[in-house]
Amino acid sequence: HSAGLVQWQPLYYHAANSAETYAVIRDMPLEWGVGDARHYSDLGFMLLGYIVERVSGEPLDRFLGDNLYRPLALRSTTFNPKTRGFTEFAATEQGNVYEHHMVYDSTFGYRYRGDPTAWNGWRQRVLVGEVDDGNSSYANGGVAGHAGLFSTAADLRVLLDLLNNRGSYGGRQYIRPETIDTFLERDKYQNYLGWQAPSYLPAGSFSHTGFTGTYVAGVPQYKLSIVLLTNRQNMGTDARGYFPDVGPLQQAVALAIVSGAATSR
Repeated sequence: HSAGLVQWQPLYYHAANSAETYAVIRDMPLEWGVGDARHYSDLGFMLLGYIVERVSGEPLDRFLGDNLYRPLALRSTTFNPKTRGFTEFAATEQGNVYEHHMVYDSTFGYRYRGDPTAWNGWRQRVLVGEVDDGNSSYANGGVAGHAGLFSTAADLRVLLDLLNNRGSYGGRQYIRPETIDTFLERDKYQNYLGWQAPSYLPAGSFSHTGFTGTYVAGVPQYKLSIVLLTNRQNMGTDARGYFPDVGPLQQAVALAIVSGAATSR
């Protein structure tokens, strides 16, 4: 998150597919100098997804399915699950109310550099089994490097186990140990590559949240894989236009699990 890319823009105002979205990001001026500051940005992870596709010569979802998810026997981890026969989902948001506010209301911390009324393809239905994020849904067909992946607690635990064991799972080495070590090396902003370094967990732990209310954390010290999946958006927004803050709940659950692991040793 230190590449200098703008934090967020509704790319679907200018793009309807991944090729067009890539072109929009490519032509955007940097907001900050490369490496000069850390600002959380989805755009970098969109670019990472495009890089995987360019290098592999395959769509992102197919590459991940063939090389990681199916070999790991992850039966419920996929993009666009409704098109793949899945029928059971937790409902998320009623349309894209929050993202609509992000475009129209600059007090949310994001400034759209265009005419908010120039596009009106907003979903109004309850979102069930389709990615909540607009840049993934509207601009990338539900498959993107930053959003769109559906899974279950059981499958996510396997992925965390893989990281906790330095790329090994079930007796097979899927990712080189040194690659995992590089990803979990703190940068000058005290974060990892693609992961947060939670100060409330033991040293070496890594975590990440999802906007819809999801949370995962790995604690290598105890080989713990913590997964908490909530659908906080389904409750709607408060008077200020914000969704419920589940951060304290996520931390409390993680701390309780770590405390139990430490006590049982």
